[in-house]
Amino acid sequence: MVLTVFELAWPWVWLLLPLPILIWWLSQRKEQQNALQAPIFLQWQHFNQKHQDSSFNFPWVLFLIWILLLLAASRPQWVGDPIRMPASGRDLMVSIDVSGSMEMKDMVVARKQVDRLVAVKHILNDFIERRQGDRIGLILFGEQAYLQTPLSFDLKTVQIMLNESEIGLAGPSATAIGDSIGLAVKRLKDRNAKNRVLILLTDGVNNAGIMEPMQAAQLAEHAGVTIYTIGIGADEVVTNNGLFSRRFNPSRELDEESLTQVAELTGGRYFRARDTDELDQIYQVIDQLEPVEEDAESYRPTKALFFVPLLLILVLSFISKLIKSIRVPRNRAQLSSKEPNHV
Repeated sequence: MVLTVFELAWPWVWLLLPLPILIWWLSQRKEQQNALQAPIFLQWQHFNQKHQDSSFNFPWVLFLIWILLLLAASRPQWVGDPIRMPASGRDLMVSIDVSGSMEMKDMVVARKQVDRLVAVKHILNDFIERRQGDRIGLILFGEQAYLQTPLSFDLKTVQIMLNESEIGLAGPSATAIGDSIGLAVKRLKDRNAKNRVLILLTDGVNNAGIMEPMQAAQLAEHAGVTIYTIGIGADEVVTNNGLFSRRFNPSRELDEESLTQVAELTGGRYFRARDTDELDQIYQVIDQLEPVEEDAESYRPTKALFFVPLLLILVLSFISKLIKSIRVPRNRAQLSSKEPNHV
């Protein structure tokens, strides 16, 4: 159902509509009184009206301009259909490991071998796009943790900042898991949302930073932050140099025990992502979390139209002046032709 309508934001402005009529009536009355007192005034008025173009003088043209001014002042606008503002009440922070170990190419995207961070970006972009109504922020961590994107409803910007992240951006050789959790808790604890969530993705073990993961998890529990941890990386990779093949575990440093304890302490879950399919399934499970309902908000988009009557005033004034400039010389020429020739 189309509910687009034309509205006046300040309709009370139209109470001023009779003002020019009142002024004109008073001026006419005063002129009549002057004519009664001085009959020669009446003759002058008749002569003045005879040589003026009454069709473009007050009251008609000026009164039309007055109407257009009132229309502009009353703020005309088109009001569109109501748009419901998405609001789930969820603050969701995503913390991603960008240490050097994420360069391991043990993931496949579109039948192409890629590193772990590329796979995370590929899946996480779709996840973020589905989170309409959630405030999402982004933390990157390596040797240290820093805020890449603050919590925001602007999911497009979060996706752009995610795609701009690079391996080694926060330090290439170590992983500060505890500090990343602490930074997320700091950003989430002062929010008014009833549901605060941290999704932490890593392929290693905490070996840098000031805060231990369990210590940070206790702070998260106290702040009401639920942590979902994801361990990424294949269990086995086979390399072949032409002479012989070698099998090894690229995820041998993944501390699954600590990640499980952190998640369970805060009421979350630990997930294992050995390939992109599992990673996608994990995000789908998290995607199904029931949001906390808040009062629905909506707004109606408006488009101001005050410039339309103002433009009409300019056009009308221009036409009026143009016609006057043409007719006045013509009237003068006619008057001069009618004057008697004196020899």
